[in-house]
Amino acid sequence: MTEDELQVLLEKTLPPADLHGLFVEECQDQDIRLRFSLASGEAWSMPALLSLAHTALRAATGLETVLTHLNVTVLRPAQAADVVALSRVIRRDDGTVHAEAWLFSHTVIDPMLHATASLAIRPR
Repeated sequence: MTEDELQVLLEKTLPPADLHGLFVEECQDQDIRLRFSLASGEAWSMPALLSLAHTALRAATGLETVLTHLNVTVLRPAQAADVVALSRVIRRDDGTVHAEAWLFSHTVIDPMLHATASLAIRPR
């Protein structure tokens, strides 16, 4: 899937409240890089950051997946800047996908949040 195809799919599938100015920067095999932007005058809340992590995990695993287990480690507070999310699939089992996502403030240097998850593949 190309960056443009993933962008269209995410915009079509996700509720507007979860988009946060979503931009697909890179889409290679199962490695995904997304950028999220704040609206003017807003700050990142923990629910918003969890939404970004969830979006990044589903972008890497496929939008037909449903979150079953989530582990989040907050490493530092979010800055009032764009958030870059890097996500990838770790392993696929029968009907389950295991993935991780890293969230960074503005640049991919020091992560602010790490999430690992198991997601079930919904039957089509």
